Formats: sequence, structure tokens, C-alpha cells
Amino acid sequence: MEIPFKKDGSRAANPVIDKLIRMLIEQAGAGSNADIVEEIIVTALKAYADKLDRGDIKIISISMKELRDSLKVFEPYRAIRKVAIFGSARTPKSSPDYQIAEKFAREIARKGWMVITGAASGIMQAGNEGAGRKSSFGVNIQLPFEQMANPVMQKDEKLVNFKYFFTRKLMFMRESHATVLCPGGFGTHDEGFETLTLVQTGKTEPRPIVCLDAPGSTYWKEFEEFLKRQLIKGKMISEEDLGIMYFTQDPSDAVRHVTDFYKMYHSMRYIRDVLVLRIQKPLSGEQLDLLNLEFKAIVKKGKIAQSLTPFEEEKDVPYTFHLARLAFSFKKDCAVSLKRMIHRINQFAAD
Repeated sequence: MEIPFKKDGSRAANPVIDKLIRMLIEQAGAGSNADIVEEIIVTALKAYADKLDRGDIKIISISMKELRDSLKVFEPYRAIRKVAIFGSARTPKSSPDYQIAEKFAREIARKGWMVITGAASGIMQAGNEGAGRKSSFGVNIQLPFEQMANPVMQKDEKLVNFKYFFTRKLMFMRESHATVLCPGGFGTHDEGFETLTLVQTGKTEPRPIVCLDAPGSTYWKEFEEFLKRQLIKGKMISEEDLGIMYFTQDPSDAVRHVTDFYKMYHSMRYIRDVLVLRIQKPLSGEQLDLLNLEFKAIVKKGKIAQSLTPFEEEKDVPYTFHLARLAFSFKKDCAVSLKRMIHRINQFAAD
């Protein structure tokens, strides 16, 4: 079957198919996202018309199902802060690293946060045990070994199973507000480097990234030394980039670092070409002037302006309506400096 498509690929050029797609969406019920659903259907038809291999089509189908299922699980908890905890599945309960991960999770859950882990054993089980079943999510990956869901998350409605790493990684990033890395293997460093890359390049919102190990351990100290000796010295990253990470061996200090990041700062989004930072309370005129002076290098044009009301485009997040906004034209290659600006805004909380 040949299905012609318009040049922009948004619709079939066949008016009969266009009409059938619209009728199908109307039968499913009216909604504000009908245009995007139409694009999804057209993309599926395009993949069919391209005569892709059956395995290719299955990748598209399974990944979409996994994303839909996981988004449905997380949606009721969207307004609650969550921290993603990574670490080795092979860490025994007797290990100081296990105990410190459990303590961190327990303390941050008491602050009203929820914990997301890979739901397996080791550090992941420590995170779930510390937070408790009620405050835990598990995003499990189907592997031929060592990745059965731990006792805390088994049969929990907040446990999601994934076939693909890339869909699982997307959920870790999309649904969490902080990342804590405990000692681990390839998987821990894979998740850690991806998080660092996304924050450094501005492909995700700024967030706390904590490297946490037990007192006396040299695990993260040697990792930090490697970054300085090889990446910074070789000019592959800048010294400022290293500031994305926070190193500690105290779980209470890790909790403080994570929660302090959201003391004044709440969240951000782009509205057309304008970056909007949501903050807990309005800044004074003096504080706003100080921000404009200290961070003018990251403003493309104009100044940082403050608004006390939400933008029309934010109507889908009513739990943010009470927040003040800082809006400006942002230089998108200054993601690390943006994180420094957020730290500066958080310092105003005590004023």
C-alpha cells in the first residue's frame, strides 16, 4: 500500500485517510491534544508505508507502549519531588555503601520526597527500603540476570517494567528532580554520564547531582581525580562543568544539598523563545537588579523580568499558579551558568 504524505510529514496527502484519522480521534473523545495524537497516527502510518522491517516496527510499538504505561503510573505523583538513586545491584546489605544509601533515602522521604530506583537488589533495594514502599517507585529493566524486582517493589502499582534501556532512562530523567549516584558498575556510570551530559548541554532542567559514598571510601574521590586529570586538563570539559556535581560522604549533607536546590527555585520551562524560571516567592527590586548584574552574560537580549502571574501556556500545570516567574531570553549554551544562577536565587530565601 502506498500512502502519500504532505511535505511536512504531518498528514497523509490522501484526503480519505485524513478524514478517517480525524473521525477516529473524534470517536475516541474530544481533547486539547488531538493535533498531537493525529501526528502519532500519521507517524505510525508512515512507518508502515516505508515498509520497514517487522523488528523495526516492533521497536516503535513497544517503546510507545512502555512510555505510555510509565507516564500513566507517574502522572498522579507529578507534583511531588522525586530523586533518582543509582548504584550497584551487587552491593550487599552489610556494605557501608548500602547503609548510607538507605539512610539518605529514609531522610529525604521524611522531607516529603519520593525515591525512584531500578527496583533491583543492592543499592536500589537500599533506596526503596529507606524510603519505604509508599514513597518508592521502581523502573525495572528486563535482563537475563540480576534484575528481578526487590521485595519492597514486588507487586507494587508503582513498579514499571521496561524492555528498552532508552525508554527507562527517559523516565528516570523526566520524572526525577535530583540524581544521587552511589558506587556502582557500568550501569551507574552510564546513568551518571548521561545525566551530566543532559544538564551540561541544557537538554534537561538543571538539577542536583550528588556522588555519595561511605566515609573512608575512595570511590568518588578517584573518579573526581580522573575527571580533573584527564577531562579538565585535556580541555574536554571546563572547571565550571565539574561544578555540576556535588561530592559527599554524609547522607544528611546529601539531603540538604538536594532540598536546598529547591528552596526558592521550583521549576522551569520555555515559552516560545523565553525561559521562565518559577520561584517560591517574588524577588525584591534590589534582588532582581543584582541578578541582572551578575548574570547578564547569559541573557541574550533585554533583561531578566519578573511576573507574579502564570503565562497562558502554563495552564496545564495548575499546581504552579501561585509561584512567581522570572522570564528572559536565555543563551542556551550557558546551562552550567544557569545552575549557578539558581543557586544564587536560592540564597535569597534567607533574606
